[in-house]
Amino acid sequence: MDSHAIRVAGLTKRFGPKTAVDAVTLTVGTGSVYGLIGPNGAGKTTTFSMLAGYLRPTEGSVEVLGFAPTAVDALRSRLGVLPQDAILPASDRVGEFLFHMARLQDLPHAKALEAAHTALDDVDGRAWWDQRCGSLSHGMAKRVALAQAFLGQPELVLLDEPTAGLDPRVAWEMRQLIRAKKGSRGGRCTIVISSHNLQELEEICDGAAILDRGRLVASGSMAELTAANEEVRFLVAAGTRRGTDPGKVPLSPIRDLPTVASVDFDDEGLELVVSFKRQEADAETVIGQVLTILLQNRVRISGVTKGRGLEQRVMDLT
Repeated sequence: MDSHAIRVAGLTKRFGPKTAVDAVTLTVGTGSVYGLIGPNGAGKTTTFSMLAGYLRPTEGSVEVLGFAPTAVDALRSRLGVLPQDAILPASDRVGEFLFHMARLQDLPHAKALEAAHTALDDVDGRAWWDQRCGSLSHGMAKRVALAQAFLGQPELVLLDEPTAGLDPRVAWEMRQLIRAKKGSRGGRCTIVISSHNLQELEEICDGAAILDRGRLVASGSMAELTAANEEVRFLVAAGTRRGTDPGKVPLSPIRDLPTVASVDFDDEGLELVVSFKRQEADAETVIGQVLTILLQNRVRISGVTKGRGLEQRVMDLT
């Protein structure tokens, strides 16, 4: 079986003289949660639309589950999609809508009914079965739309801004559901999320692609993008300075560690950045070594992180 759920090569989309997506090439591994990242106008939604089959590329190729996204019959029940501004049919009852969508996947009546109930249960919406879609709150409607995307346990699910406009608790619950769906179908379910919420993507994604003005500027695992496997950062308490006196950051002993490649201390931001040789040690080992030196020198520490954070990485690239 193919180890990649999505293959994109030289993907380009032009709208008249404007190039919205410019020669993007990437792959998404089967069973992963993958993010599409970038500022407004980066080409995320256009790329998403081509993956979903809503738009045809101007140049290049895109395959989902080994087929062109427009191969509707081949992808029926295997691909689920949640567009950003999905609108539910206001007059339909929730159960009726989900049942109808399941039938469109060619499920027989009994299995379609079972799939609709299961999908609604998964989003804690069992009580909404007989409610009109038009009477649902924004958060409830988002959950029903998500239930539709995961209806029938598809192999690949594309989600565009799945938590946009939700209050923090509902957004958290949606993230938990997405996390729970990862690896369903025996670990083969793949989820692609296009979102502006970088903290959310860093939390739930295994990897991501960063787009800027239509071009792919970086892609890889989340650890690679955030340098989590290359550097660790220590935030020290106010009043800490360079040096080796008690209470000051001892840079020389840290530089002398055989696992350390470079050390930098930002006096203004009070942040110590330690880059390490990943072939010789992992982040946890380096954190332990550096913390030992800092504590021996009575340096007060207010935080430790691996890498620079996805938000900082995106700001650096876009």
